[in-house]
Amino acid sequence: MDKLSLYMQYPMVRYAFIVGILIALCSSLLGVTLVLKRFSFIGDGLSHVAFGAMAIAAVLNFTNETIIVLPVTIVSAILLLRTGANTKVKGDAAIAMISVGALAFGYLLMNIFSTSSNLSGDVCSTLFGSLSILTLTKSEVRLCIVLSMIVLIIFIMFYNKIFSVTFDEDFAKANGTPVEGYNLLIAVVIAVIIVLAMNLVGSLLISALVIFPALSAMRLFKSFKSVTIFSAVLSVVCALSGLVISVLAGTPTGSTIVAVDVLAFFVCCIGGLFKGAKG
Repeated sequence: MDKLSLYMQYPMVRYAFIVGILIALCSSLLGVTLVLKRFSFIGDGLSHVAFGAMAIAAVLNFTNETIIVLPVTIVSAILLLRTGANTKVKGDAAIAMISVGALAFGYLLMNIFSTSSNLSGDVCSTLFGSLSILTLTKSEVRLCIVLSMIVLIIFIMFYNKIFSVTFDEDFAKANGTPVEGYNLLIAVVIAVIIVLAMNLVGSLLISALVIFPALSAMRLFKSFKSVTIFSAVLSVVCALSGLVISVLAGTPTGSTIVAVDVLAFFVCCIGGLFKGAKG
């Protein structure tokens, strides 16, 4: 505890904990929806797009990469939604096509127009979030807080509609709900979460942050509300635990958080078995 208290005196560590908790909370909320809609892989696809956009921002020497990364990721989310609805290009194929292409072009650009003497280190940090969470500026922390609040407000305001669209789109349409509009809203919010989460766990590990808490909650609970609440609590606890372990042990932040999420999943699986046996 003394060592942790010492580290908490540094602003960059406090920023990391604030951002980590907010990102974990936001990621878990829509993770349940993505799992139930069988669109879990969209997080992985958009994270690769964000990597490509970040490479472009680095080549253009943008001091604030979010100016490029956020719009590009949002547009890609919309394209994935539209293309996935096309009978000629199925949803999983559309995700693979866009994500692999963006990842390849991003790495190619970083190699051709490299301005860093440590390209492999920069790529590793971007892909796995090894140190970026500890290098956040005040402006980036403020932006993360604002975007996280917007995500939380949207989810709370449209909770009933998201619930309806998640479980039965046909029934929602019959009730006059603009299903396409809410699917679009979900895609845009997921894109915002992906951009925020890149600093925490890196572009290759974002899907774990979005999906694992939801899968863990589903092992123990059945109702949408219970799963969502438990997923949010578990995600925050895992992110906080991962950050503490990372700071004290000096391990990569993103990988440590995901490892804690995986461990929590297995614990919930065991808990679900005991719960089923008692039931």
